[in-house]
Amino acid sequence: MSGLLSPRLACTSVSSRFSKVTSTKIGAFVTGGLTLVYLLVLGQFGVAMILSGTTLGISMGLLVLIFPILGLWSIVREFRFGVQVERLVKRVKAEGSWPEFNLELRPSGRAIRASADQVFDEYKAKAEANPADWHSWFNLSLAYDAAGDRKRARKAMQEAIRLASE
Repeated sequence: MSGLLSPRLACTSVSSRFSKVTSTKIGAFVTGGLTLVYLLVLGQFGVAMILSGTTLGISMGLLVLIFPILGLWSIVREFRFGVQVERLVKRVKAEGSWPEFNLELRPSGRAIRASADQVFDEYKAKAEANPADWHSWFNLSLAYDAAGDRKRARKAMQEAIRLASE
Protein backbone atom coordinates (compact mmCIF):
# COMPACT_ATOMS: atom_id res chain seq x y z
CA MET A 1 0.00 0.00 0.00
CA SER A 2 3.02 2.25 -0.31
CA GLY A 3 3.01 3.52 3.25
CA LEU A 4 -0.68 4.43 3.37
CA LEU A 5 -3.15 3.23 5.92
CA SER A 6 -6.11 1.27 4.69
CA PRO A 7 -9.39 3.13 4.11
CA ARG A 8 -10.89 1.21 7.03
CA LEU A 9 -8.17 2.53 9.33
CA ALA A 10 -8.82 6.02 7.99
CA CYS A 11 -12.45 5.71 9.07
CA THR A 12 -11.35 4.49 12.47
CA SER A 13 -8.86 7.34 12.98
CA VAL A 14 -11.55 9.98 12.43
CA SER A 15 -13.82 8.18 14.88
CA SER A 16 -11.05 7.66 17.44
CA ARG A 17 -10.40 11.40 17.56
CA PHE A 18 -13.80 11.73 19.23
CA SER A 19 -13.37 8.74 21.56
CA LYS A 20 -10.39 10.26 23.41
CA VAL A 21 -12.64 12.64 25.29
CA THR A 22 -11.39 11.75 28.76
CA SER A 23 -7.86 13.11 28.36
CA THR A 24 -9.16 16.00 26.27
CA LYS A 25 -11.73 16.89 28.92
CA ILE A 26 -9.13 16.78 31.67
CA GLY A 27 -6.83 19.05 29.68
CA ALA A 28 -9.68 21.44 28.91
CA PHE A 29 -10.78 21.63 32.55
CA VAL A 30 -7.23 22.16 33.81
CA THR A 31 -6.56 24.85 31.21
CA GLY A 32 -9.94 26.45 31.88
CA GLY A 33 -9.34 26.37 35.63
CA LEU A 34 -5.91 27.97 35.35
CA THR A 35 -7.30 30.61 33.03
CA LEU A 36 -10.09 31.35 35.50
CA VAL A 37 -7.56 31.81 38.30
CA TYR A 38 -5.60 34.20 36.07
CA LEU A 39 -8.80 36.09 35.23
CA LEU A 40 -9.73 36.39 38.92
CA VAL A 41 -6.31 37.82 39.78
CA LEU A 42 -6.50 40.21 36.83
CA GLY A 43 -10.01 41.21 37.91
CA GLN A 44 -8.79 41.95 41.44
CA PHE A 45 -6.12 44.26 40.03
CA GLY A 46 -8.78 46.01 37.97
CA VAL A 47 -11.00 46.54 41.00
CA ALA A 48 -8.02 47.78 43.05
CA MET A 49 -7.19 50.32 40.34
CA ILE A 50 -10.79 51.55 40.25
CA LEU A 51 -10.82 51.89 44.04
CA SER A 52 -7.72 54.10 43.87
CA GLY A 53 -10.09 56.94 42.99
CA THR A 54 -7.80 58.63 40.47
CA THR A 55 -8.97 59.25 36.92
CA LEU A 56 -6.08 57.26 35.50
CA GLY A 57 -6.63 54.43 38.00
CA ILE A 58 -10.34 54.23 37.23
CA SER A 59 -9.69 54.27 33.47
CA MET A 60 -6.98 51.61 33.69
CA GLY A 61 -9.10 49.52 36.07
CA LEU A 62 -12.06 49.52 33.69
CA LEU A 63 -9.81 48.52 30.80
CA VAL A 64 -8.23 45.73 32.86
CA LEU A 65 -11.70 44.40 33.77
CA ILE A 66 -12.67 44.08 30.11
CA PHE A 67 -10.12 41.30 29.62
CA PRO A 68 -11.46 38.99 32.34
CA ILE A 69 -14.99 39.50 31.03
CA LEU A 70 -13.92 38.64 27.47
CA GLY A 71 -11.87 35.71 28.77
CA LEU A 72 -14.75 34.31 30.78
CA TRP A 73 -17.12 34.69 27.82
CA SER A 74 -14.62 32.88 25.59
CA ILE A 75 -14.18 29.99 28.02
CA VAL A 76 -17.92 29.54 28.50
CA ARG A 77 -18.48 29.65 24.74
CA GLU A 78 -15.81 27.02 24.03
CA PHE A 79 -16.97 24.66 26.78
CA ARG A 80 -20.56 24.99 25.59
CA PHE A 81 -19.53 24.21 22.01
CA GLY A 82 -17.54 21.18 23.18
CA VAL A 83 -20.46 19.80 25.19
CA GLN A 84 -22.83 20.27 22.26
CA VAL A 85 -20.44 18.51 19.87
CA GLU A 86 -20.00 15.65 22.31
CA ARG A 87 -23.77 15.23 22.54
CA LEU A 88 -24.06 15.02 18.75
CA VAL A 89 -21.17 12.53 18.58
CA LYS A 90 -22.88 10.29 21.16
CA ARG A 91 -26.15 10.60 19.29
CA VAL A 92 -24.59 9.67 15.94
CA LYS A 93 -22.75 6.73 17.48
CA ALA A 94 -25.93 5.53 19.22
CA GLU A 95 -27.79 5.69 15.90
CA GLY A 96 -24.99 3.75 14.23
CA SER A 97 -24.73 6.41 11.54
CA TRP A 98 -21.08 7.41 11.86
CA PRO A 99 -19.91 8.35 8.34
CA GLU A 100 -17.45 6.13 6.54
CA PHE A 101 -14.55 8.13 5.12
CA ASN A 102 -12.53 6.10 2.70
CA LEU A 103 -9.46 8.28 2.98
CA GLU A 104 -5.96 7.51 1.94
CA LEU A 105 -3.66 8.61 4.75
CA ARG A 106 -0.03 9.59 4.93
CA PRO A 107 2.13 7.73 7.46
CA SER A 108 1.59 10.72 9.79
CA GLY A 109 -2.15 9.98 9.81
CA ARG A 110 -3.14 13.08 7.84
CA ALA A 111 -5.34 12.61 4.81
CA ILE A 112 -3.89 12.89 1.34
CA ARG A 113 -5.34 16.09 -0.12
CA ALA A 114 -6.86 14.50 -3.26
CA SER A 115 -8.54 11.81 -1.18
CA ALA A 116 -9.87 14.35 1.34
CA ASP A 117 -11.17 16.58 -1.46
CA GLN A 118 -13.07 13.68 -2.99
CA VAL A 119 -14.70 12.81 0.35
CA PHE A 120 -15.37 16.48 1.01
CA ASP A 121 -17.11 16.94 -2.38
CA GLU A 122 -19.35 13.95 -1.65
CA TYR A 123 -20.46 15.21 1.76
CA LYS A 124 -20.80 18.82 0.57
CA ALA A 125 -23.23 17.65 -2.13
CA LYS A 126 -25.22 15.73 0.51
CA ALA A 127 -25.42 18.80 2.78
CA GLU A 128 -26.52 21.00 -0.13
CA ALA A 129 -29.17 18.45 -1.10
CA ASN A 130 -30.45 18.22 2.52
CA PRO A 131 -29.82 21.64 4.09
CA ALA A 132 -32.27 21.01 6.96
CA ASP A 133 -30.72 17.66 7.98
CA TRP A 134 -28.30 18.03 10.87
CA HIS A 135 -26.67 14.69 10.00
CA SER A 136 -25.57 16.12 6.65
CA TRP A 137 -23.97 19.11 8.34
CA PHE A 138 -22.36 16.92 11.00
CA ASN A 139 -20.84 14.72 8.30
CA LEU A 140 -19.75 17.77 6.30
CA SER A 141 -18.01 19.08 9.40
CA LEU A 142 -16.06 15.84 9.74
CA ALA A 143 -15.19 16.00 6.03
CA TYR A 144 -13.92 19.57 6.41
CA ASP A 145 -11.88 18.43 9.40
CA ALA A 146 -10.43 15.52 7.42
CA ALA A 147 -9.48 17.96 4.65
CA GLY A 148 -7.72 20.14 7.25
CA ASP A 149 -10.14 23.08 7.08
CA ARG A 150 -10.85 23.60 10.78
CA LYS A 151 -12.60 26.96 10.36
CA ARG A 152 -15.24 25.59 7.98
CA ALA A 153 -15.48 22.39 10.03
CA ARG A 154 -16.45 24.47 13.04
CA LYS A 155 -19.05 26.47 11.08
CA ALA A 156 -20.59 23.28 9.69
CA MET A 157 -20.68 21.75 13.18
CA GLN A 158 -22.35 24.88 14.53
CA GLU A 159 -25.00 24.50 11.84
CA ALA A 160 -25.45 20.82 12.76
CA ILE A 161 -25.88 21.80 16.42
CA ARG A 162 -28.41 24.49 15.51
CA LEU A 163 -30.45 22.10 13.34
CA ALA A 164 -30.29 19.25 15.87
CA SER A 165 -31.66 21.50 18.61
CA GLU A 166 -34.74 22.49 16.60
